[in-house]
Amino acid sequence: MRNGEDWSPETYAEAEKAIGYTFRDRELLKTCFTHSTYRNNVAHGGEDNERLEFLGDAVLGFIVSDVLYRTCGKDEGKLTERRKGYVSKEALTPVAEEMGLMRFLRHSNREEDMGKQGGKLLSSLFEAVVAGIYLDGGLEAVRAFLREHLKYTDMRSPISELQEYVQDRIKKAPDYSEREEGGGFVSFVCALGASAEGRGKSIQAAREDAARKLLHQLKEREKH
Repeated sequence: MRNGEDWSPETYAEAEKAIGYTFRDRELLKTCFTHSTYRNNVAHGGEDNERLEFLGDAVLGFIVSDVLYRTCGKDEGKLTERRKGYVSKEALTPVAEEMGLMRFLRHSNREEDMGKQGGKLLSSLFEAVVAGIYLDGGLEAVRAFLREHLKYTDMRSPISELQEYVQDRIKKAPDYSEREEGGGFVSFVCALGASAEGRGKSIQAAREDAARKLLHQLKEREKH
Protein backbone atom coordinates (compact mmCIF):
# COMPACT_ATOMS: atom_id res chain seq x y z
CA MET A 1 0.00 0.00 0.00
CA ARG A 2 1.22 3.47 -0.88
CA ASN A 3 0.58 5.80 2.06
CA GLY A 4 0.07 9.21 0.48
CA GLU A 5 2.30 8.47 -2.50
CA ASP A 6 1.37 9.43 -6.03
CA TRP A 7 2.04 7.02 -8.88
CA SER A 8 5.16 6.89 -11.00
CA PRO A 9 4.98 5.96 -14.72
CA GLU A 10 6.19 2.50 -13.73
CA THR A 11 3.28 2.10 -11.31
CA TYR A 12 0.72 2.55 -14.07
CA ALA A 13 2.35 -0.23 -16.07
CA GLU A 14 2.57 -2.52 -13.03
CA ALA A 15 -1.10 -1.97 -12.18
CA GLU A 16 -2.18 -2.68 -15.76
CA LYS A 17 -0.10 -5.86 -15.78
CA ALA A 18 -1.71 -7.03 -12.52
CA ILE A 19 -5.18 -6.31 -13.89
CA GLY A 20 -4.51 -7.67 -17.37
CA TYR A 21 -6.02 -4.66 -19.12
CA THR A 22 -4.42 -1.55 -20.65
CA PHE A 23 -6.30 1.67 -19.93
CA ARG A 24 -6.73 4.40 -22.52
CA ASP A 25 -7.56 6.81 -19.67
CA ARG A 26 -4.82 6.32 -17.11
CA GLU A 27 -6.29 8.91 -14.75
CA LEU A 28 -9.33 6.67 -14.51
CA LEU A 29 -7.05 3.76 -13.66
CA LYS A 30 -5.49 5.78 -10.85
CA THR A 31 -8.92 6.78 -9.54
CA CYS A 32 -9.76 3.08 -9.18
CA PHE A 33 -7.06 2.91 -6.51
CA THR A 34 -7.68 6.24 -4.76
CA HIS A 35 -9.11 5.78 -1.27
CA SER A 36 -11.30 8.50 0.26
CA THR A 37 -8.62 9.20 2.91
CA TYR A 38 -6.21 10.20 0.14
CA ARG A 39 -8.73 12.46 -1.59
CA ASN A 40 -9.71 14.07 1.71
CA ASN A 41 -6.11 14.99 2.44
CA VAL A 42 -5.86 18.72 1.78
CA ALA A 43 -2.61 18.28 -0.12
CA HIS A 44 -4.11 15.85 -2.64
CA GLY A 45 -7.80 16.34 -3.38
CA GLY A 46 -9.34 14.89 -6.54
CA GLU A 47 -11.84 12.06 -6.92
CA ASP A 48 -11.82 8.81 -4.93
CA ASN A 49 -13.04 5.36 -5.96
CA GLU A 50 -16.32 5.20 -4.00
CA ARG A 51 -18.55 5.98 -6.99
CA LEU A 52 -16.60 3.44 -9.03
CA GLU A 53 -17.23 0.81 -6.35
CA PHE A 54 -20.98 1.51 -6.62
CA LEU A 55 -20.96 1.15 -10.40
CA GLY A 56 -18.63 -1.85 -10.38
CA ASP A 57 -20.91 -3.75 -8.00
CA ALA A 58 -23.81 -3.31 -10.45
CA VAL A 59 -21.75 -4.19 -13.56
CA LEU A 60 -20.30 -7.27 -11.88
CA GLY A 61 -23.74 -8.43 -10.74
CA PHE A 62 -25.21 -7.96 -14.20
CA ILE A 63 -22.49 -9.86 -16.09
CA VAL A 64 -22.39 -12.78 -13.65
CA SER A 65 -26.21 -12.96 -13.65
CA ASP A 66 -26.24 -12.94 -17.44
CA VAL A 67 -23.76 -15.82 -17.64
CA LEU A 68 -25.68 -17.81 -15.02
CA TYR A 69 -28.97 -17.24 -16.82
CA ARG A 70 -27.52 -18.62 -20.04
CA THR A 71 -25.61 -21.58 -18.59
CA CYS A 72 -27.05 -22.83 -15.31
CA GLY A 73 -30.69 -23.87 -15.72
CA LYS A 74 -33.96 -22.43 -14.47
CA ASP A 75 -33.91 -22.82 -10.68
CA GLU A 76 -33.95 -19.23 -9.39
CA GLY A 77 -32.80 -20.27 -5.92
CA LYS A 78 -29.73 -22.01 -7.31
CA LEU A 79 -29.00 -19.06 -9.60
CA THR A 80 -29.07 -16.67 -6.64
CA GLU A 81 -26.79 -18.92 -4.57
CA ARG A 82 -24.32 -19.33 -7.40
CA ARG A 83 -24.24 -15.61 -8.12
CA LYS A 84 -23.42 -14.95 -4.47
CA GLY A 85 -20.55 -17.40 -4.82
CA TYR A 86 -18.96 -15.03 -7.34
CA VAL A 87 -19.93 -11.49 -6.25
CA SER A 88 -19.85 -11.63 -2.43
CA LYS A 89 -17.09 -10.05 -0.37
CA GLU A 90 -15.88 -13.53 0.58
CA ALA A 91 -15.66 -14.52 -3.08
CA LEU A 92 -13.91 -11.37 -4.32
CA THR A 93 -11.38 -11.01 -1.49
CA PRO A 94 -9.09 -13.95 -2.46
CA VAL A 95 -9.26 -12.89 -6.12
CA ALA A 96 -8.12 -9.37 -5.26
CA GLU A 97 -5.41 -10.78 -3.00
CA GLU A 98 -4.11 -13.04 -5.76
CA MET A 99 -3.98 -10.07 -8.15
CA GLY A 100 -2.06 -8.01 -5.57
CA LEU A 101 -4.36 -5.00 -5.85
CA MET A 102 -3.62 -3.60 -2.39
CA ARG A 103 -0.06 -2.67 -3.30
CA PHE A 104 -1.38 0.04 -5.64
CA LEU A 105 -3.80 1.66 -3.18
CA ARG A 106 -3.33 5.40 -2.58
CA HIS A 107 -4.40 6.34 0.94
CA SER A 108 -3.48 8.62 3.82
CA ASN A 109 -4.25 6.34 6.78
CA ARG A 110 -1.96 4.34 8.99
CA GLU A 111 -1.09 0.97 7.46
CA GLU A 112 -2.57 -0.92 10.42
CA ASP A 113 -5.87 0.98 10.13
CA MET A 114 -6.15 0.08 6.44
CA GLY A 115 -5.26 -3.53 7.20
CA LYS A 116 -8.16 -3.81 9.66
CA GLN A 117 -10.63 -3.24 6.81
CA GLY A 118 -9.55 -6.58 5.34
CA GLY A 119 -11.88 -8.19 2.85
CA LYS A 120 -14.20 -5.22 2.50
CA LEU A 121 -11.37 -3.05 1.23
CA LEU A 122 -10.12 -5.73 -1.16
CA SER A 123 -13.54 -6.54 -2.61
CA SER A 124 -14.27 -2.83 -3.02
CA LEU A 125 -11.01 -2.39 -4.94
CA PHE A 126 -12.00 -5.22 -7.26
CA GLU A 127 -15.40 -3.59 -7.88
CA ALA A 128 -13.74 -0.24 -8.59
CA VAL A 129 -11.47 -1.90 -11.15
CA VAL A 130 -14.49 -3.53 -12.81
CA ALA A 131 -16.12 -0.11 -13.12
CA GLY A 132 -12.94 1.45 -14.46
CA ILE A 133 -12.61 -1.19 -17.17
CA TYR A 134 -16.30 -0.78 -18.05
CA LEU A 135 -16.00 3.00 -18.43
CA ASP A 136 -12.74 2.71 -20.36
CA GLY A 137 -13.47 -0.28 -22.59
CA GLY A 138 -17.12 -1.31 -22.29
CA LEU A 139 -18.90 -4.50 -21.30
CA GLU A 140 -16.90 -6.86 -23.50
CA ALA A 141 -13.66 -5.71 -21.89
CA VAL A 142 -15.17 -6.43 -18.46
CA ARG A 143 -16.38 -9.85 -19.63
CA ALA A 144 -12.84 -10.74 -20.72
CA PHE A 145 -11.42 -9.49 -17.41
CA LEU A 146 -13.90 -11.53 -15.38
CA ARG A 147 -13.39 -14.67 -17.46
CA GLU A 148 -9.71 -14.44 -16.60
CA HIS A 149 -9.99 -13.63 -12.90
CA LEU A 150 -13.30 -15.15 -11.75
CA LYS A 151 -12.89 -18.30 -13.88
CA TYR A 152 -16.62 -18.40 -14.43
CA THR A 153 -16.63 -21.10 -17.07
CA ASP A 154 -17.91 -23.17 -14.10
CA MET A 155 -20.25 -20.95 -12.11
CA ARG A 156 -20.94 -23.41 -9.32
CA SER A 157 -19.71 -22.56 -5.82
CA PRO A 158 -17.94 -25.42 -4.00
CA ILE A 159 -20.92 -25.69 -1.63
CA SER A 160 -23.40 -26.05 -4.50
CA GLU A 161 -21.17 -28.47 -6.38
CA LEU A 162 -20.67 -30.68 -3.33
CA GLN A 163 -24.40 -30.74 -2.61
CA GLU A 164 -25.21 -31.73 -6.18
CA TYR A 165 -22.49 -34.42 -6.13
CA VAL A 166 -23.78 -35.92 -2.86
CA GLN A 167 -27.47 -35.73 -3.72
CA ASP A 168 -26.85 -37.47 -7.03
CA ARG A 169 -25.81 -40.46 -4.91
CA ILE A 170 -27.99 -40.22 -1.79
CA LYS A 171 -31.04 -38.12 -1.01
CA LYS A 172 -29.34 -36.24 1.79
CA ALA A 173 -27.42 -32.98 1.93
CA PRO A 174 -23.91 -32.72 3.42
CA ASP A 175 -23.77 -31.93 7.14
CA TYR A 176 -21.90 -28.77 8.21
CA SER A 177 -20.84 -27.49 11.62
CA GLU A 178 -18.70 -24.49 12.57
CA ARG A 179 -16.74 -23.01 15.42
CA GLU A 180 -14.90 -19.71 15.91
CA GLU A 181 -11.13 -19.90 16.13
CA GLY A 182 -8.34 -17.32 16.00
CA GLY A 183 -10.46 -14.47 14.67
CA GLY A 184 -12.01 -16.65 11.96
CA PHE A 185 -14.05 -19.81 11.58
CA VAL A 186 -13.45 -23.52 11.17
CA SER A 187 -16.06 -25.53 9.28
CA PHE A 188 -16.51 -29.31 9.30
CA VAL A 189 -18.46 -31.07 6.55
CA CYS A 190 -19.42 -34.75 6.35
CA ALA A 191 -20.97 -36.71 3.50
CA LEU A 192 -20.78 -40.19 1.96
CA GLY A 193 -18.70 -41.52 4.84
CA ALA A 194 -15.97 -38.88 4.46
CA SER A 195 -15.23 -35.53 6.09
CA ALA A 196 -13.11 -32.42 5.65
CA GLU A 197 -12.18 -29.27 7.54
CA GLY A 198 -12.07 -25.74 6.13
CA ARG A 199 -11.01 -22.35 7.44
CA GLY A 200 -11.93 -18.79 6.57
CA LYS A 201 -12.55 -15.26 7.81
CA SER A 202 -16.32 -15.91 7.64
CA ILE A 203 -18.57 -18.95 8.03
CA GLN A 204 -19.29 -18.83 4.29
CA ALA A 205 -15.58 -18.81 3.40
CA ALA A 206 -14.85 -21.63 5.84
CA ARG A 207 -17.72 -23.71 4.43
CA GLU A 208 -16.53 -23.16 0.88
CA ASP A 209 -13.01 -24.25 1.83
CA ALA A 210 -14.35 -27.38 3.55
CA ALA A 211 -16.68 -28.21 0.67
CA ARG A 212 -13.89 -27.79 -1.88
CA LYS A 213 -11.63 -30.18 0.09
CA LEU A 214 -14.31 -32.81 0.61
CA LEU A 215 -15.38 -32.70 -3.02
CA HIS A 216 -11.78 -33.27 -4.12
CA GLN A 217 -11.48 -36.14 -1.64
CA LEU A 218 -14.67 -37.80 -2.87
CA LYS A 219 -13.73 -37.46 -6.54
CA GLU A 220 -10.30 -38.93 -5.88
CA ARG A 221 -11.88 -41.85 -4.00
CA GLU A 222 -14.23 -42.48 -6.91
CA LYS A 223 -11.27 -42.92 -9.27
CA HIS A 224 -9.98 -45.96 -7.34
